Amino acid sequence: MGVVYKAQDTKLDRLVALKFLPPHLVRSETGKARFLQEAKAAAALNHPNVCTIYEIQDAGEPAKKTADKQPFIAMEYVEGKNLREIISEAVPVSAVHVIEYAIEIAKALQEAHQAGIIHRDIKSENIMVNTKGQVKVMDFGLAKLKGSVKLTKTSSTIGTLAYSSPEQLQGIEVDARSDLFSMGVVLYELLTGHLPFKGDYEAAIVYSILNEQPQPVSDLNPGVSEKFEQIVLKLLEKDPHRRHQNTKDLISDLKEIEHIKLSETKELIKPKVSNKKIH
Repeated sequence: MGVVYKAQDTKLDRLVALKFLPPHLVRSETGKARFLQEAKAAAALNHPNVCTIYEIQDAGEPAKKTADKQPFIAMEYVEGKNLREIISEAVPVSAVHVIEYAIEIAKALQEAHQAGIIHRDIKSENIMVNTKGQVKVMDFGLAKLKGSVKLTKTSSTIGTLAYSSPEQLQGIEVDARSDLFSMGVVLYELLTGHLPFKGDYEAAIVYSILNEQPQPVSDLNPGVSEKFEQIVLKLLEKDPHRRHQNTKDLISDLKEIEHIKLSETKELIKPKVSNKKIH
C-alpha cells in the first residue's frame, strides 16, 4: 500500500526508496494506522533477506497535502527484479535457482514468524532478487503483528487472491502456515510458469483454492525432482496441519534437496581423468 519513489539520501550518500501513503488515504485514520503498522512490522526485523527500514515519518502527525508532510517510510532501495519479472523472462526457472530462492524466502519468513509477524501477502511481485542474487522479501502492508489491534475487515486482509491460503479466504484466523501456503504458490509458479489455482473470475479462483488439486509439477516441468515436487505440494495442502508446520522444517527439507542438486551438478561437470602418464 503506497506510492514508491527512488531517492538520494544526501546525508549518508545512498539510494533509498521512499514509500508515501497515497493522497486519498492521508485523512483516513485507518489508512494511516495500517501504513504505520507496515513500517513497524518491517522495522522489527533485521535480516539480510528482508528489506531494511531506515526511517518512518509517523502517520500520527497532522498531515497536509504537501509531499514533505505526507507520512512516509524510507527503506532500502533494492536494485534488481522481482520474481514475477524473472518468471516472465525464463520459464521455467532453473530448479537449482528456485531452491536457492526458496531457502532465502523461508529464512526471511522464519525471522518474521519468530518475531510474531505474519506477512499475509507473499507473492512473486513482493519478492525481489537483487543484482547480487540475494532475495529480499518486501511489502509488509498486510502484515499481522503479534498483539496489534485489528485494523480492517476480514475481506480486506486477503492478499492477492491467487496466492491466498484457504484459511484467508474463509476468514479463519491465520498463522505462519498461511505464509507457507502462499510461498508454495510462488514456488509452483517459478517451476512451471503457471499458478496452481486458476479461474476466469474471482469466485472461480476461490473455488479452485478451496476445492481443487493443482496439476502435478512434474506434468509441466519433468525436470523437477520428485522430492522437490513433494515439498511444493505439501506447502499447497488445503489443511494447514498437513503442511510444513514451521519454516525450520521447511528449510531442513530444502537444504536436503539443495545438497542432492549440488552433488548432481558436480557429478555432471566432473572432469575426465586421462589414462596417459605424465612424465
